[in-house]
Amino acid sequence: MELFKATDVIKDYVGHRALDKVSISVKDQSIFGLLGPNGAGKTTLIRIINQITAPDQGELLFEGRKFKSTDIYQIGYLPEERGLYKKMKVGEQVLYLAQLKGMSKKDALRNLKHWFEKFEIQAWWNKKVEELSKGMQQKIQFITTVVHEPKLLIFDEPFSGFDPINTNLLKNEILNLKAKGATIIFSTHNMASVEEVCDHIALINESKKILDGEIHEVKEKYKSNIFEIETKVEADVSKEFAGNGFQLIKHERKGSTQLVKFQKTNGESNNEVLQNLMQKMEIRSFRELIPSMNEVFIKVVEQANQKN
Repeated sequence: MELFKATDVIKDYVGHRALDKVSISVKDQSIFGLLGPNGAGKTTLIRIINQITAPDQGELLFEGRKFKSTDIYQIGYLPEERGLYKKMKVGEQVLYLAQLKGMSKKDALRNLKHWFEKFEIQAWWNKKVEELSKGMQQKIQFITTVVHEPKLLIFDEPFSGFDPINTNLLKNEILNLKAKGATIIFSTHNMASVEEVCDHIALINESKKILDGEIHEVKEKYKSNIFEIETKVEADVSKEFAGNGFQLIKHERKGSTQLVKFQKTNGESNNEVLQNLMQKMEIRSFRELIPSMNEVFIKVVEQANQKN
């Protein structure tokens, strides 16, 4: 079931089209990666979902019906540009923001106590925001985003400013929120994080969606039949990869071990390739090199820019 769906969304500003018939479908209890270079249109789409601005054309659906103004209470938004009040005490601020999202004071205090204990930050309650480090402020902002238990969470560069330990902490919390029923839109330039947490991605470039799909399907689509083997042979094996349905990419010797990277250029299956090689040499390892999301991102954006 789709929790959120946008169909053919168009948004124009003076002399500039920010979104050009962009459609996305976010399944319930999934993590959806919204990707793209700077200025691609991601932030505009996020602002539309948050009802900060409205589309010029297109349809938005929430739980299968048209968006209503009250749906904003079912959304939690962590913007890339954080917006806490520096002079205000942490406890007063998070309580105020939770109540703005429709929570009673009693429920807000209960949920805030849970999160402050979870992050072991009870001592911060009476501190002013300006007294906290950037990373500590990010944790507070994260709590204000999730405290009202929204159905849809939108995280825009959530790991910005975090060290590796706190990045991993937040990553685990995002996965826990999904496991407990939340649906998440995750926008970041960190492709390693995308691979770790996202189920589905859409890539926007210059206002248009140029890629959409499940993570594993996208990576499979852009693989190039490139393999790497490790073999224990004294003789030079590179000649075996000259022709015969192969193209040699790299050959490296390490003692009695040889590492060979090659591209398959015929229609043989992976099993057939391995069986043929095993007749000629002792194979220690054999793996197909699937592209990373970072490699896919660069390739697809470059291809789109070449067409324009």
